[in-house]
Amino acid sequence: MARPRIRLLIGDSVALGPGKARLLEAIGDSGSIAAAARSMGMSYGRAWQLVQAMNGDFRGPLVERAAGGRGGGGAVLTGLGRDALDRYRAMEAQADAAVAAALDEFTALLKSQE
Repeated sequence: MARPRIRLLIGDSVALGPGKARLLEAIGDSGSIAAAARSMGMSYGRAWQLVQAMNGDFRGPLVERAAGGRGGGGAVLTGLGRDALDRYRAMEAQADAAVAAALDEFTALLKSQE
């Protein structure tokens, strides 16, 4: 099924888009950047790079991490991170609803995917 994708840009960089939103959700679910990266088939280095970019694009960090050690490290979404993700998901739902009829008409022009 076709659906719109929301990418929020700051200049030329994507502050938040589908991939970064999935990464935030995975970090929130797993409590770990490494586990989130594994669940998405992404390297830890790439996930960490995306987290740093997001933390730098917003007025505060979206993800905070705890250093490893005897009990292991971890990562959590901050209140700002949860708020940004919730607002992003709400915008996605609004965009889906706003273009649903037009998208159905548009996809009727495409070849069958069967």
